[in-house]
Amino acid sequence: MLLSFFIISVLICLAMLLFRNRVLTRILMWGYALMHIGLSVYAWTRLDLTELRFFTYTGTGILLLSVLSILAIPVVYHGFIYTAGDDTRRFNIYHASLVALMTFMTGAYLANGMTVLWVFVEATTLAVASLIYHDRTAVALEATWKYVFICSAGIALAYFGILFLGFIYGREDAASLSFTSLATLVNQANPMYLRISFLFVLTGFSTKMGLFPMHTVTIDAHSVAPPPISALISTTLMNVGFLAIFRVYTIFSTSSIFPFMNSVLIIAGLLSLLVASGYMLKAKHLKRMLAYSSLENMGLVAIAIGVGGIGYYAGILLVILHSLAKSSMFFQMGQLSRVLHTFKLDNCGRYMKLYPSGAMVLLLGMICILAIPPSGLFISEFLIFKGMLANNQWALMISAVILLCFIVYAMSTRIMHILFSSPRNADENIEPGKVNGIETVSQYILLGIVVLMCFFQPSFVSDLINHGISLLPK
Repeated sequence: MLLSFFIISVLICLAMLLFRNRVLTRILMWGYALMHIGLSVYAWTRLDLTELRFFTYTGTGILLLSVLSILAIPVVYHGFIYTAGDDTRRFNIYHASLVALMTFMTGAYLANGMTVLWVFVEATTLAVASLIYHDRTAVALEATWKYVFICSAGIALAYFGILFLGFIYGREDAASLSFTSLATLVNQANPMYLRISFLFVLTGFSTKMGLFPMHTVTIDAHSVAPPPISALISTTLMNVGFLAIFRVYTIFSTSSIFPFMNSVLIIAGLLSLLVASGYMLKAKHLKRMLAYSSLENMGLVAIAIGVGGIGYYAGILLVILHSLAKSSMFFQMGQLSRVLHTFKLDNCGRYMKLYPSGAMVLLLGMICILAIPPSGLFISEFLIFKGMLANNQWALMISAVILLCFIVYAMSTRIMHILFSSPRNADENIEPGKVNGIETVSQYILLGIVVLMCFFQPSFVSDLINHGISLLPK
C-alpha cells in the first residue's frame, strides 16, 4: 500500500508538470486527497507494523498522518480558489509542489530511522520553497531564499546530531540508525555524545517545528506564502519537526541525560513564549501574528514534554488540536484578504459587517487558539499546568502564565479590532470584495472538532496518544 502511494504520488506530480491541463490537475488533486485519506485509514489497521523496511506505522505517526489527511480536502479546495486567476503553468506547479510536500511529510511521519527521516525532512524544504515563491514577488523571493538557506543550515545541524548517534555503534553496523536499534544501545553510549546529539537534533529540526532559536524562518514564510500553504507550514509541517525531536527524545529518555533534555526543552519552550509574546504585542501583519501564535503553541508543546508525566499526553493533544484550529484561521485569512484587500492590521476593520460568516470564524478561531473554554486546547493547557504543579515547578508555571496573558491580550485586541472597529488607515476608493459564505464550511467543521474535543476525546485518539508515549518514563 505504501509503495503504491509513493509511486502514484510521483506519477501525479509528473502528469501535472507534463500535461498542462487545469481540469486534469483538478481531478488528480482530488484523487490524491482521497488516496491520502485511504492511506490513513489503512494505517490505523497496521499499528506497529513495518512496510518497505524503512517505514513503521507508530501511534504518534498515525495520528499526525491522520491530521494531514483531515486537512487535505480543505487545503485542496482553498488552493483551487487561491490559484483561480493564475495561468496554467503556475497553477500546475503549485499543485505539483503541494502533492510533493504532502508526500514528503507522509514519509517523515512514518520513517522508522534517523537517516530516512532526515531525507524526507530535507525534501520538504524544496517543496515548500516552490510554494512560498508562488506569487513571484520580490518579497516572496527573499522569503524563499531565506527559508532554503536557514532550513538547509538547520537540517545540516540535525545531520551532525545523527553523526554523533553513529558513535553509539561499532564500525560494522554504523550504517544502521533505526529507532529500534538505537533504543537498545543508547544506555551503552557516552552521555556526552548523547547530549551533543540531542542539542544538534533539537536545533536542526526546530527550523521545521518553528521553535526557538530557529523560529524566524517560519515567520517570514507565513507572511508571503499563499494562505492554504501557510495553513500547512504552521500545522502539519511543524508537526514533522515535533515528531523528529520527540522520537529522539523518546529514545534518549532511558539514558542518564533525561533530566538534561527536559531542562533544555523547558528553556526552549519558555524562550519561545517570551519571543511570541513580545512580537505579538507589536504585530501589524495578520499572518505574522498567527505565525507568532504558532511559535507560542510549539513553545507550550516543548514545555509539556519537558514537564513529563501527564504533560506527554497534553503535548501531543495540543499538537493535534492546534493543527485543526490554526489551519482554519489561515484559511479564513485568505478570504479576509479578498474582502479587505490587505493583511495589514491598520487597514482592517468592520469585518463582522462586511462578511459575518467569516468574522465568526475569526472569533471562534481566536477562542480556540487562546485555549478559552469550550476550546479543546483548554484541556491541553490545563493538563500542562497540572503537570507543572505536580512537579512543584511554580516558577515555570508563573512565568508561563504571565507570558500567556500578554499573548491573549495581543491576539484578542487585534481580532476585535478587525471585527468591530473602523480601519485606522481607511481607503475610501477601495470597494470591499465579495466572498461566498459556503467557503467557511470547512473552517467551521475544523473548529467544531476542536470544541468537541473539549468535552469528549474519542478512545481511539486517546489510545493512540497513550501508545505513542508508552515508552516514556512515567
